[in-house]
Amino acid sequence: MLEKLPEVVGHVLRDRRAGLDKLVFNRCGLRAGHGTLQVGSLAFADHAPIPERYSADGEGVSPPLHWDGIPADAHSLALIVEDADAPTNEPLVHAIVVDLPTDSHVLAEGALRSPGHEGEQVHEGRNSYLRAGWLPPDPPPGHGQHRYAFQLFALGAGAAFGTTPGRDELLQAVQAHGLASGLLVGTYERPDGTIRAGSAQAAVA
Repeated sequence: MLEKLPEVVGHVLRDRRAGLDKLVFNRCGLRAGHGTLQVGSLAFADHAPIPERYSADGEGVSPPLHWDGIPADAHSLALIVEDADAPTNEPLVHAIVVDLPTDSHVLAEGALRSPGHEGEQVHEGRNSYLRAGWLPPDPPPGHGQHRYAFQLFALGAGAAFGTTPGRDELLQAVQAHGLASGLLVGTYERPDGTIRAGSAQAAVA
C-alpha cells in the first residue's frame, strides 16, 4: 500500500509521521514502577538498520528476537511491532503475537507468517492490513528513515485474547494486566528512486 505511493508523495509527506508517543509502549503506562524486559535481535542492534532480508525488498521473513527479565508472576508474553514513522494518524501495525509462554526466550527467524512463509504455531493477531502475520517493512520511497518498534509485554493472570486480536485489544490487556515491558527499535529506509519491482507493477496496474 504505502510503498505504491509515488516518490514525490513520499517527499511531500516526509514530515507527517505517527510519532513515538503513540506506540503501545508509550501509551500503556507501564514504565513507571514496573519491570523492564531486555529485548534484542541477532539480526540488528537497537536503533540500527533492519537487514533487507526482513523487509519487502528482500525475502520478507520476520526477524529473530530474544528477551530476558520475565517476572516470576507473569502468565504470558505479548509482542506488537509498530512503525512509528508511518504517514498515518496511528502507527502502522506490522505484527501482533500473544500468548507466548513465559518459559520461552526467543522468537525464531520466520516464526511469523508472511508471503511465501508458513511461520510457526504462534497466536498471531491482526496487522494494519487486517491479516494475521508479519507485514515486512515497506516505507514509501523518499519518505526517509522509519523506526520499527518491537514491543514486548509480560502479562499477569486474566489476560485473555480473541482469535486474532488487534491493537486496541492488546493495549487494553496490557493496561489491565501488564507487569513489565521492553522495547527494541530497528530502522529501515527506502532510498529515493528505489522501489521493488512488484510494487511498481502494482502501482501501474
